[in-house]
Amino acid sequence: MTTRFVGVAGLPRAGSTLLCQLLAEHPAIHCEGHSSPLCNALLMMRRFISDDQFMLSQLDVQFEATYAHLKSAMQGFLHGWHGECGKQVVVDKNRAWLHCIEMLLHLDPEARLLVPIRELGQIYGSIESQHQRTILLDFIDHLADFDRFGRADKLFAQDKSIGAPLSSIRAIEELPQTVKNRLYFVKFEDMIADPVGTMTHIYTWLGLPPHAIDPGRITVRPHESDSHYRFKYLHRQQGSIAAPGRHEIPPRIQAQIERACAWYYEWFYPKNGPASQPRTKP
Repeated sequence: MTTRFVGVAGLPRAGSTLLCQLLAEHPAIHCEGHSSPLCNALLMMRRFISDDQFMLSQLDVQFEATYAHLKSAMQGFLHGWHGECGKQVVVDKNRAWLHCIEMLLHLDPEARLLVPIRELGQIYGSIESQHQRTILLDFIDHLADFDRFGRADKLFAQDKSIGAPLSSIRAIEELPQTVKNRLYFVKFEDMIADPVGTMTHIYTWLGLPPHAIDPGRITVRPHESDSHYRFKYLHRQQGSIAAPGRHEIPPRIQAQIERACAWYYEWFYPKNGPASQPRTKP
């Protein structure tokens, strides 16, 4: 059986844990749900091999054959990571997949990517709310000493937890349409309001047979490490889907987010647009 590779990569606090939990409900999908080191390992392999003198010497002598060896080896690593799972689809979660989508498709042209998104103010609000509950612990990147506006500004910086994946989403605009067609944006709000309909669309997009999920009875699996993130980004799973409470965001912070990320709202949350946007953007 040929197993299709599907990555999950998106914004923090946008439902990637819930999405993986729902994907794992389908009998044809293998999804462990934890953030995987596979993408990082492939990136490190590329960096290492690019500096290896033996590899460079081989490329000098016979570029085509050596590059083919490298590609075959990395393809084997990609598809060997999850072993013989016996399922039609294997799902691997890592936020970096979106950043290196072109490398992924070079190794596996049939790979696909699911990208969870959410209204940005509520993403910030979710992180800030959890910080207030754990205020005696600092963030892994030491944001606790900033005031709320300063912390919001830092979170949206290009190398921080919201800003980095947001930059990867923005960069999609420059990608060829063939690459964009391999991306499916999953709104957190849709997963909460209509989990059955949302997953039906996703299963269809993945080319899988229909499977009915019960939003009131979802299998709870072990969650990934929260201590690694200093308990600021929880990954707890629940046995049922319930809408989270809305976070009250200071108007100055919400306005700054919407100004700085106007393109994001234009793409996914237009104020006068339809409630549910097309599955691929832009």
